[in-house]
Amino acid sequence: MRVVFLTAAALIGFAGNSLLTRGALGTGRLDAASFTAVRILTGALTLALLARLRGRSSTQEHGSWTSAAALAGYAIAFTLAYGRIGASVGALVLFGSVQITMIGTGLVRGERPARIDWAGVALAVAGLLVFTVPGVDAPDPIGTALMALAGACWGAYSIAGRGNRDPLGATAGNFALALLPCVIFAGVSFNTWHITPSGLWLAALSGSIASGVAYTLWYSALPSLPSWRAGVVQLVVPVLTALAAAALLGESISSRLVLATALVAAGVLLTILPIWHRR
Repeated sequence: MRVVFLTAAALIGFAGNSLLTRGALGTGRLDAASFTAVRILTGALTLALLARLRGRSSTQEHGSWTSAAALAGYAIAFTLAYGRIGASVGALVLFGSVQITMIGTGLVRGERPARIDWAGVALAVAGLLVFTVPGVDAPDPIGTALMALAGACWGAYSIAGRGNRDPLGATAGNFALALLPCVIFAGVSFNTWHITPSGLWLAALSGSIASGVAYTLWYSALPSLPSWRAGVVQLVVPVLTALAAAALLGESISSRLVLATALVAAGVLLTILPIWHRR
């Protein structure tokens, strides 16, 4: 139940992050470079405060340059892609790339999902396709490549987190280290800056809560999840984001969204419920 709670809370944070990012970039309230820098900065500050309030522990970790590079690569590519491709194709490419990265790495490392797990993967992917493909029309190739890179970086970041003993310390360290490349990215993109107060607030919420806190919860859950299962459960995020947009932004709920939600939920449940894995 602890892993289920941590995973669910993290996925809600991921969906919230998508909504906040769309709210800032999709409406022109903030440019991609500034959003990325503010997001990582506020995440680093929030996590540093939480780590300080917690105090030191014998298992405290400080992040790694490898994880930080994956985090920065994800954050930069993700925001740049949002400026070139729509949400539907972006979700398909991002989480398709995450799937390939995490399931592929798990298989290489000797993880062997059961047949019921492959059935769950098929159902979840089918749900994602139902949700995204009918609305896809000639996606921008550069935006698609950037989103695929973001997915690969996020998959690598998730895989790296499976061995951490101190999720808060590791995440705080990763954000602090990732700040340098993100600030450099913002600096070289100075001529594209477009900043509004509301955009800064959205980026700050994305960084502190939907990224910093949610990523810590995700790192807490990862040691108990095989790579392929951690990849599958993230397929909930695009559908969850669409449902939240319908509830919070007044977007309509289509029959296609209902079908996609049912398929993804069924697929994820097949892979995570213990009853299907009893021998």
